This record gives sequence, structure tokens and C-alpha cells, in this order.
Amino acid sequence: MELKEKLLDYHLAFEEQSVVNENIQNLRGKALKVFNEKGFPTKRIEAWKYTSLNSLINKDYVLFPKTDSNIEPKKVKQYFLYDIDTYKIVFIDGIYSPFLSNTSHEGLDICLLSAALSQIKYKKVIDKYFDKSVIKDESLTALNTAFAKEGAYIFIPKNKVPEKPVEIMHFSTGVQKNLWLQPRNLIVVDKNSQVQIIERHQSLLNREVVTNSVTEIYAHEDSLVDYYKIQNDLDAASLIDNTYINQEKNSHVSVHTFSFGGNLVRNNLNYFHKGQHIMSTLKGLTILKDKQHIDHNTLVSHSNPNCESHQDYKGIFSDRSKGVFNGKIYVDKIAQKTNAFQQSNNILIDDKATINSKPQLEIFADDVKCSHGCTIGQLDEEILFYLRSRGIPRKEAKALLTYAFANNILQSVQINVLKKRINEQIAEKLGVNLGFDL
Repeated sequence: MELKEKLLDYHLAFEEQSVVNENIQNLRGKALKVFNEKGFPTKRIEAWKYTSLNSLINKDYVLFPKTDSNIEPKKVKQYFLYDIDTYKIVFIDGIYSPFLSNTSHEGLDICLLSAALSQIKYKKVIDKYFDKSVIKDESLTALNTAFAKEGAYIFIPKNKVPEKPVEIMHFSTGVQKNLWLQPRNLIVVDKNSQVQIIERHQSLLNREVVTNSVTEIYAHEDSLVDYYKIQNDLDAASLIDNTYINQEKNSHVSVHTFSFGGNLVRNNLNYFHKGQHIMSTLKGLTILKDKQHIDHNTLVSHSNPNCESHQDYKGIFSDRSKGVFNGKIYVDKIAQKTNAFQQSNNILIDDKATINSKPQLEIFADDVKCSHGCTIGQLDEEILFYLRSRGIPRKEAKALLTYAFANNILQSVQINVLKKRINEQIAEKLGVNLGFDL
């Protein structure tokens, strides 16, 4: 049975096991119809021109693991920010792990989406926000909505700043041979509030797992959201990550995406402006090797005046790895005084590595400041020669230049412990000891 048909057949059984209100059931039903009509995206679609899912969808997957898999904390400690205290929402093979989690309902809600979807006290928030910002005809988002059940639910009320960051962790144990996961996150940050969130998907064994994730973020007036995506998975793991962000006036949402590993990773990052004086920050750093594949697809929709967006993506590709950057800035005719910047810079370490970059501007206003650019090249041999002439071995010299190329992405990371950890991962990926504090 093809994966699409299997998913459609399993949906009825899934609905019978789920406890949700009638509105959610209706949303799921409509979303399933969209997925049935459109199916999985193919390379015939312009936005998927350089990324094929054939190697992923032509397999048989376990869709709903029924048994809990316990993990000893010492086996996963390295993946957490253990240097500082954090809220934690942890899932193992798609199932919530209360043993590893640290949730809260003390003046805010940092808990499970399944609870929010099933309990009456959350109904007002769910009816207002759930599935309201997504692109309805995006087939993989629709697939996730059709099976939406579990994930993180974060609600930060007005004038509230959590005392510590939130970690959303998804572990796959490898107990199942092939696993298909579909987590769903809903994050609402009310007026004049702030939150810092780190999200990670991590395999513990090199077994095939595909994660089709959807996250909705609502940033109200004067709010601040600082979001970090850590993508450093094993070679057999693949991730399709869809993030939709709604911003109201005077809000600032920053998303840093660090992509260091995985078989195939597709990031769809969509910003929608719903007021004036909004700031949107999108930064990404990619370091890939072997035959790994990354596809960054971004959209910033400027639909109001006096807003800013800043996109800065850098990629380092070696061996036969492949990268794609498809970034779009849309400026509506009423969005005067828009200031939008987009840049994609890439280094190809080896001749067989490839990058396809397509920065786009679609502007209908005349009083704007918008720019975009793209560079693809190799390390400067003259600078390498200079460093080697000063006694630095070639491997270390290349690492120093590569680190300098990537460093400005790290400068805006606001969690010092996380910044140090990412620096360590960069050094590991470069395969050298750079000789200074990382």
C-alpha cells in the first residue's frame, strides 16, 4: 500500500481514538480532503523544484507507536541545555515523556497540545488560534493538521516573561524500523510578553524516521519571541518543518535555524505582518557533508507600513551535499516605508557539492528600502596561503576561514549557553580544535 493511501485509511481509526471538540474534528476533515486532492509535493511544483520526497515516501512506516519507550536521562543529557534550568516538553517516538519533562501552569501554560485540544478550559484559545495562520492548500501542512494531536502548547499571558527558556525535544529511539511522526506546536505570546524557545528533533539510533512538523506562533503587540531550531540529526533521519508566524504591531520575532545534520531537511518559514513597526529576523547556518540535503524556503509578507525584516542565511557544503535557498519578500501596495533585507551566502568546500539559491523580491509599494543578494564560492586561496605562511596547517586555516564566515550568525544568539554549544558543534563539524574559547 502506498504511503498516501495508508495515511488516508488510518485516519478514521485515528479519529476514533482522539478526544477533541467538534471544531477540531471539522478542521481535520477539511485538511484531509486537501491532502487527498494534492498528495505529496513533487518537483513539478516550483517551490519543490530542487527537492524530491520520493526516497522518503516510497517506504512503509509505523504511523502511531503504541508502546512507551523509556530513556535513561544520562543517554539524552547531552542534547539538553543542562548548564541552566529550563522548562522541558519532551516526546519519545511521538509520545509525551513526563519523566523527562518539566512543564508549568503557574501564571502561564507550558504543556501539551493534546490537553489543550481536549479540555474545555483551553477551548477559547484553541478556537481562536489553532490552524488559523497556516497556508491551507499546503499539502504537508494539511496532512499534519489532519492528524494533529500531540506537541507543545505554550501560552504566555499579558505582561509575562517566563523565568527560564523552554526546550521542545523530540527523540526517536530507533525501536521502530521506519517511523513517521507529525508533531504540532501552538505558541501564543500575548501583549507585552516574551519567551525564548529551543526546538530539537533527535534520533538516538540511525534508523529511518521522517518528521512532518508544524508550528504556529502568534506574537501580539509589543511581544518578543526568540526561537532556535537545532537540526543536527543522524544520517537516516529526515525533517519537514513548517513554521507559521503571525505578528502584531511593535512585535519582534527572531528565528535562528542551525542545520548541521540529517538525510533530508526542508524548512518552510513563513512570516505574516498584521500591524505596523514590526521586526522579523530570520537567520540560518548550514554545515553539511556526505549526501545530506537541506532546503530553506522562506516568506516574509509585508502587508503593513513601517515594518522591517532581516534575512541572513549562510551555508557550508562539502562532499556531495546539496543546499537550496528559496527566499521571498512580498511587499503589499500599502506597506510603505518597508525596510527588508535578504542575503544568502554559500561556500562549496568540494567540487561535487551544490547549492541552488533563488532570492526573490515582489514589491508593489514605491517608498521602500529592499535588497537581496546571493553569493556562491570557495575559500580564498590567497588568504589560505597567507595563513599557511604563518605556520597554520591547511586544515586549521580552512577551519578558521569557515568559522569567520559563519560567525555573524552566532552573534545574535541571546542564550549564552546555547551559543557556546553551537560553537562546539561547529568545531566538531569542521573536525578541528580551533584553539580558542568556543
